[in-house]
Amino acid sequence: MPQVINVSDEDISYAEKILLPVGKVFDPEGRAFIRNLNTIDLQAVPGSGKTTALLAKLLILERKLPFADGSGALVISHTNAAIDEIKEKIYKHCPKLFSYPNYVGTIQGFVDQFLAIPFFISKFKKKPNRIDNQIYDEAVKRRFPLNLNGFEKQEQSNARYYLKANNYENVYRLAYRNGAVCLVKSINGDELDISRPKSKLNGKDFTDSEKVRVKEWLIKFKLSIMQTECVMHFDDAYFLAELYINKIAPVKILLQKRFSFVFVDEMQDMDAHQYDLLENIFYDYGHALSKYQRIGDKNQAIFNSVKADEVWTDRDEVLTLSGSQRLSKPVANVVKKFALHAGQSFEIVGLHESNVKPHILVFDDETIKNIIPSFIEILKESNLWRPDKSVKVICWNTDWKDDEVSRQDPKKLRLENYYEGYRKEQSVPRLDYDCLKSYLLNYAKEKRALKPVRQNILNAFLKLLRLEKIYDPSNRPYTINKLLDFVRDCDAQKYEELNLNLYNWSIELIKGNVDTVWVEIKTYAHVFLSILSKSITTVGLDFINHDSSPASVSVGQPVISNVYFDGDIEIEVTSVHAVKGQTHSATLYLESYFNKDGKGEKAKSYESERLAPQFLGGNLQKNTAGERVKQSAKMVYVGFSRPTDLLCFAIHKSRFDKYLSGINRVDWVVVEVAP
Repeated sequence: MPQVINVSDEDISYAEKILLPVGKVFDPEGRAFIRNLNTIDLQAVPGSGKTTALLAKLLILERKLPFADGSGALVISHTNAAIDEIKEKIYKHCPKLFSYPNYVGTIQGFVDQFLAIPFFISKFKKKPNRIDNQIYDEAVKRRFPLNLNGFEKQEQSNARYYLKANNYENVYRLAYRNGAVCLVKSINGDELDISRPKSKLNGKDFTDSEKVRVKEWLIKFKLSIMQTECVMHFDDAYFLAELYINKIAPVKILLQKRFSFVFVDEMQDMDAHQYDLLENIFYDYGHALSKYQRIGDKNQAIFNSVKADEVWTDRDEVLTLSGSQRLSKPVANVVKKFALHAGQSFEIVGLHESNVKPHILVFDDETIKNIIPSFIEILKESNLWRPDKSVKVICWNTDWKDDEVSRQDPKKLRLENYYEGYRKEQSVPRLDYDCLKSYLLNYAKEKRALKPVRQNILNAFLKLLRLEKIYDPSNRPYTINKLLDFVRDCDAQKYEELNLNLYNWSIELIKGNVDTVWVEIKTYAHVFLSILSKSITTVGLDFINHDSSPASVSVGQPVISNVYFDGDIEIEVTSVHAVKGQTHSATLYLESYFNKDGKGEKAKSYESERLAPQFLGGNLQKNTAGERVKQSAKMVYVGFSRPTDLLCFAIHKSRFDKYLSGINRVDWVVVEVAP
């Protein structure tokens, strides 16, 4: 059992001095949570300081470490950004918390380190090389087609045909269900139904026995990628984790003894498989040794794949934080109407001092391109623009991919229709790209520190080696550390030269000199491969020479950029998902087309159509709301709860006249977007 820890007033005062502005203290709700070290849930409204309250608790626990029984604390969040924020704010005050036996990291990092990798080692007698979706996809394509022992020629052909016809790597996942390994459509999906693709049926499906053999081949093929390439998809880590805790019973108890206190921030973002795994280990039907606290806001669950129906079921004891330091009273009064989970006692108390009312910007087909300029005018008139403050334009659905029919339909609006310069790929940093210049472009824009830029250049070199099929002495794809060790052992002078180049290139990329660095790395690539006694081939040349920059535009065409410029004003244009957790001084929410419910005049596809009662001041009725209404409500709740001062919502005049003409002008300011 975890040792009994008492949190004193002096402990809380210590945390307040580190985390809060001078003279500020935690309110009674915050203090109640900080003192509570039982298995509980914390439901917190946007901007209520839930992470700050958690940090206070961690600062206090640091003073109690090491625990008498040798156990530690586990702190998990959904993203690296959230973990980086925790480290940035308290790392220097908590040296013990960030060392053994404690662990602070993402859910993926926890699963990898404590479950998947140990089981992988026990199964294959070696460590995995990479756990990464894009690297895994490369490995699948590289090893396809592959003959596997134990299958006849026709059986091999059936399975490879099925895999190829279903887009190789994206067709299935492994799962452990009902005591057996099986194939599923996705990590939380149904079991895979094997059949010959309809376009190739020729009137004849696989026989039942052929379907069984196809499944067996797919499982063996997947396992061969793990064993031979030592590469896993992120989903594979959860599959191995399930095997580990089910096959080796003591693992769960050992983890409970290792981590006597478990804190999961942003719990609402956990997907079903992540939620179930944590519940299995650290709640264990109420019998776990750990004290397990889940922290978040169920109304902001927009990242899990279960869509409107969350997996998070409340504990017996639920604490709340209802005071929002971010939101003003006018904005809070609007936001709370869109809360999907709102019991009788639910409230959002806007504590930020601002009297700026939310605005509705009404546009038509002729004025759609003037929405952002109108938003900027309101910013200026309200004296809210500051270079050091964040202002964003956001939208739920952003682009139409290759659907030109929808893209040209004026009744189906997405972000790219409002702002033609928007490109989704520029908003999504990745670990893997198709060409060298993409590595340089994306990280040069997104990062302002040497380490991540340097790492991305090295990732480009690793990609080049994989394309050239150059592997380490163990015949496995290189990692960054193994590559640098190999170069150092081969030629110390070349190693120093590489490090100097990496430093100089990183500096130049941060300055924005992408083309200069690109030319230099293209030249150096030949030297680099010569260190490994190799020469570059056509496939490598294609990788380093391809120019991923947007094509030049002629006069009158939109500049491709996810930043809108108006003089010295710069406003990022992005998705609702991208701004979750952020605080803005002003936010413009552009409604967008999302499927179609109903027919004719009753058809509904936009937020204003599905949520008209909430815009008009009514509370959301969860029990009677349809799935799309719930999804729309969560998006609006997240998007509307970003700004401290100015919230604007853009709606087409046809929808405003039909659904929102009766809106309360005391709560909202309605503005017609001028031509």
